[in-house]
Amino acid sequence: MSSMRTDYLSAQDAAARLGVNLATLYAYVSRGRIDSRPGPDGRTREYSASDIEQLIERKQAGRGAAQGAAHSLAWGLPVMETRISLIRPRGHYYRGESAIALAKSGATLEETARLLWDCADHDPFAADSPPRWPESITLLLRQADVPPLERTIAALPLLALDAMHAHSTNPLHRRHDAALLLRETAALLCATQPSTQSIHRVMAAHWRKESAGLSDLVRCALVLCADHELNASSFATRVAASTGASLHTAVCAGLATLSGPHHGGQAARAHALIQDMLRERKPVERVRERLRRGETLPGFGHTLYPEGDPRATALLDALNATRPRPAKLAAIDRLMDAVKAQCGRHPNLDFALAAIASAYELNADVALAMFAAGRMAGWLAHALEQQESGSLIRPRASYVGRMPQREG
Repeated sequence: MSSMRTDYLSAQDAAARLGVNLATLYAYVSRGRIDSRPGPDGRTREYSASDIEQLIERKQAGRGAAQGAAHSLAWGLPVMETRISLIRPRGHYYRGESAIALAKSGATLEETARLLWDCADHDPFAADSPPRWPESITLLLRQADVPPLERTIAALPLLALDAMHAHSTNPLHRRHDAALLLRETAALLCATQPSTQSIHRVMAAHWRKESAGLSDLVRCALVLCADHELNASSFATRVAASTGASLHTAVCAGLATLSGPHHGGQAARAHALIQDMLRERKPVERVRERLRRGETLPGFGHTLYPEGDPRATALLDALNATRPRPAKLAAIDRLMDAVKAQCGRHPNLDFALAAIASAYELNADVALAMFAAGRMAGWLAHALEQQESGSLIRPRASYVGRMPQREG
């Protein structure tokens, strides 16, 4: 008789197998997840072993999925589909086109944006000249103590109030607004009027009119910065766009995310490191001291490029070919050699942007402005793709806090 009951377990054995208390076991039974029947003595009950094993398997599968999802949020597995950009160890691609090849071929940010936005033969930048700033923006631009990124974050919601097609579902309307917004962003970062002139020329002219080679370096940087898959700011932009937010407000989420020290702040920290090391005759000793104290080396290393960031290589090669100030470039090269010798790390995009700013004796805001102006093209691409998908991004959380005493 006992052998016939091996497919059912006592309450104590069933709870132990599940790793729960008796109350939870009874809850599973009441919800129909575990079958039970009267025990041999007629007073107790016993519980289906097969149902218990299936429940354990489902819990383990769910736990594995949850752990995988949690890992995906930190340089882990892909979490959503996109047709915008692809990252490979030797470089990244915009809709199948090499970003590095585009930068080297002379492509502008506007041409890159048309590719990212899947414009085909339509040119949203061919519209009339952008309107002049409204009075609210003009007043903001007069605040000399407001940094470029914060100025842009403050201005975009004001511009959204007058956007003609803020909630249009027409793809051409959306791309027209995106083109205007890209130009406005560059102008806001430089505290100037929006223009139909190429964005890299507008920015370079604002920073240093007489410097040979800067304009093309800015162009190259903007193209390489245009997108990099689902980094923090692009993901934030997609989340905002998934709610139905306008392009202006969606990219504001990206700008706000960029302002954090672990994202856009890395360029400023790399700039500070370069400025500090420019005065050092023996940077190897300073680098060794920093590493010995457990300090970081901002601008070096990238999780997705363990063998070196190809974007940085392309930009630094272009900078060395331009050679604006040979003595500064030589000092920057010594710093890179010192870091490589001490810990084997390679410069990343943040370092390359900071190196351009340093070589032309420009401040750290310039490095961040190049990144923000370029990445705006990618944020807009992600916002457009997310809007057109029509889906809301709403992940679930895995609760690990104190459990309630009773469920009700």
